[in-house]
Amino acid sequence: MDPISQRLLARHPQRIDLSLDRMRALCATLGNPQNKLPPVVHVAGTNGKGSTVALIRAIAEAAGLRVHAYTSPHLVRFNERIRLAGTLISDEALNAILDRIEAVSGEATVFESTTAAAFLAMSETPADLAIVEVGLGGSLDATNVIDRPLLSVITPVDLDHAEFLGDKIEGVAAEKAGILKAGARGVIARQSEAVMAVIERRAAEVNSPLTVMGVDFDAWAERGGLVYQDQERFLDLPAPALSGPHQFDNAGVAVAAALELDLPEAAIAAGLKAVRWPARMQRLTAGPYAEKAQAADAELWLDGGHNPHAGRAMARTLAERQARAPRPLALIVAMLANKDAGGFFEALKGLDAQVFTVAFDGAAADPAALAAVAQGRGFGALPTASVDEALDRALALGAGRIVICGSLYLAGEVLGASPETWPT
Repeated sequence: MDPISQRLLARHPQRIDLSLDRMRALCATLGNPQNKLPPVVHVAGTNGKGSTVALIRAIAEAAGLRVHAYTSPHLVRFNERIRLAGTLISDEALNAILDRIEAVSGEATVFESTTAAAFLAMSETPADLAIVEVGLGGSLDATNVIDRPLLSVITPVDLDHAEFLGDKIEGVAAEKAGILKAGARGVIARQSEAVMAVIERRAAEVNSPLTVMGVDFDAWAERGGLVYQDQERFLDLPAPALSGPHQFDNAGVAVAAALELDLPEAAIAAGLKAVRWPARMQRLTAGPYAEKAQAADAELWLDGGHNPHAGRAMARTLAERQARAPRPLALIVAMLANKDAGGFFEALKGLDAQVFTVAFDGAAADPAALAAVAQGRGFGALPTASVDEALDRALALGAGRIVICGSLYLAGEVLGASPETWPT
């Protein structure tokens, strides 16, 4: 664990308690830095939030803007969560900000404290735009003390974090729609009818105009690129530099947001080509695990998706790749114990793959129990002691395409194994 994470876990309650009261009080004590940010794009959703943030940021930076970004969770170092005018916050600056937070934070949780730290740092560093990702839910998330965003974005909504958001899609949608604010346009990804009905009801209540994918605009893959169309324009753009067919939908939402921000088409094209976002179907080409795979002429991929919706996206990506260039497939999987492992493996059922299950530091599912769930969905599955052992076994069986997946915590451990693979 990196030093900043150790500091925060030692000094703040480690609970998730969805409420805005403590956060509003903390921000007030700090002079309400959330009201002193540059124009804010606020992003909620179940899947695709981080990729969409990365896409919007890449486009805005290609347009010459200085961009702050607040995202979660981090993969290797806590600093990844706070990007100031394009650069990850330094340890020195982050520790100094946390000193100021901790002098007044009282019983604020880890996420509340770090969100306040991000707002304080971002309010004191000049920039043209701030992109803020919701941590959990929306209406009661600590980031939702932002009362006047320039733009609200809602990526695909599905079931996740049932212990906090419930197991009804309408309830989850209501939480996500809570970021919609009066006068701020909402850019909405493709959604189910049930989800869209909830979002439209909230938008009408608060007078937030909507721009909806599949209604007001659309985007799709064509001739190796991305086609974007709305009621005013038809754009031929490069494919996003993020793997998977689902990234075309994320890119479409990002393009719609960029157009609402009046960013030029040239910057949109450049940003789509330049975007980077680790652990989302990331091809690993450096570090000890990649070197081991390369020595056996195997591909190694990393994906942090951890719910059924993410599993379906990964399955589509792999099915397309297998159809174009078939290779024996292996999955190295770890998940948090509270995740829907059955739903995740159900989403992958169409893949012909050998599964190896592992654990990671923290509240991971037991590898033997996880292997049993995979077996129940028709996979050959073996529990293993580590990623190293799982990778060795997969290579020994002749796997030519290996995906490490199921958890961002696992992805962080893999990337953390070598400084050359740390996100920057």
